[in-house]
Formats: sequence, C-alpha cells, structure tokens
Amino acid sequence: MNAVQIQSARKMKRAQTILFFVVLLGLIIWSSIGAEFSFGALFSGIGESFRFIFFDFLPPDFSSLSQLIEPALQTLYMSVVAMVIGSVIAGMLSFLAAATTSPHPYLQIGVRAATSLFRNIPVLIWTILLVAAFGLGAVVGTMSLILISIGMLTRSFAEVLEEIDMGQVEAVRAAGGSYFQVLSQAVVPQFLPGFIGWSLYNFEINVRASTIVGMVGGGGLGFILQSKLKLFQYQEASMAVLLVLVIVLIVEMITNRVRERII
Repeated sequence: MNAVQIQSARKMKRAQTILFFVVLLGLIIWSSIGAEFSFGALFSGIGESFRFIFFDFLPPDFSSLSQLIEPALQTLYMSVVAMVIGSVIAGMLSFLAAATTSPHPYLQIGVRAATSLFRNIPVLIWTILLVAAFGLGAVVGTMSLILISIGMLTRSFAEVLEEIDMGQVEAVRAAGGSYFQVLSQAVVPQFLPGFIGWSLYNFEINVRASTIVGMVGGGGLGFILQSKLKLFQYQEASMAVLLVLVIVLIVEMITNRVRERII
C-alpha cells in the first residue's frame, strides 16, 4: 500500500468516525424529544426529590418490622418454589434443547423456540396476564417466576451441555452404551456443577424479581410495598425496601458461598 492509499484510508476512517458520532448524536436528540426528556425538568425536581427521600421516606419505621416478616418469608417461599420447579423442568428440557444431547434437530428447535417465549416476555407482563386470569396472590407471583425461570435456565443449561467434553461421550458410545447410558455416565456428571450454579443464580434473580412481581399483585413484600405507597405510609414503605435489600444481600452471600464450595 503506497502513501496515497494510506492517506485515503485514513480520510475514509476519519469520515466514518465523524459520521458515526453525528448519527449517534442525532439518535440521542431524537430519542430525547420522543421521550420528552429535559435536563431543566430533571434538575428542577432534585430539590423535591431530596425533600421526599430524606423527610418523607426516611427514616424507616422499624415498628412496622413485625408486619413485614410474613410477607418477607412469602417472598422467599415464592423464590425457592420457582427455582426448584423451574430448574427441574428446565433441566429436562435442556437435554432436548442442546445440540449435543437432543435426539432430533427439529425437537431442539421447537424446545428452544418455546422456552424463548417464556424468557423474552418480561416477568411483569406475565404477572399482569396471570393476575387477570387467576386473581391476586402469591400463587400467581410464583407462576410468573416459574415461567421466567424455565425460559432462562433452559437456555443456560443447554449451553452447559453444549460445552461438555465430548471425548467421554464418545467413549461410552464406543463401548456400546445406549442414549440413556451416555446421558447418565458421560453427560450428567459434567452437567451437575453447571446445573447447581445456574439454579442458585436463578434463586438470586427470583428474590429480586419477586418484589416487582408483588407490586402488581403477585404477593410477598412487593405487594405490601405497593400498598404502603398507595396509603402514603412512606416510612413503612421505606422499612419494606430496607428489608428487601437485606434479604437480597443475605441470599447473594449464601449462594456465593455455596457455589464456591460445590462448583
């Protein structure tokens, strides 16, 4: 490449960079107009936000803690049930969704498509739909978390199965092992650490998501939080938020320790 070509390439790259930033700036301005975003409105509301948080919302009302214990336990129950049922169903589906273990390519595509539907519809939408169909309550919240868990874990488990050492699989096949013998002797032992790790991670996600689920009628702490906000009982709502934070941090600490010991 001669000097003229090098200079031309540099000019082309510079022009592409300028064009990229011009398009990016245009998208930002267009999106800001569409969203009616304004820095003036943002900064003008800082004082009111400060007053609300530090004078209305805080400090938490610790006297309301006794009322929150049962909803907090309900939140944990929902998360555990969703994790257990979701991981078991997803574990079975993942063997059909992974290229290394699926008996037929069409079955693999079908399972991936179905579980993708569960995963890509937000948990909030699932909860609203289920509340409309079944009414308010923790059962609806648990069902929403199960659907999301199945969608997320099937994909994650399938990826774990597609990364296993195929040498062990081929060795069992060469010894005349059947499909189920291959799974039990070569696949499952390699799959279990990933199964446990992703299931625990899903439990963490469920604990966080259960609060959002509860705020639209799915039970647990989220439902209490929404009720307190509607009744303008902000300091009791603040206590609920603090309890959610404590639960999330404790669950994260425990699951991290378990993963370190098992995996």
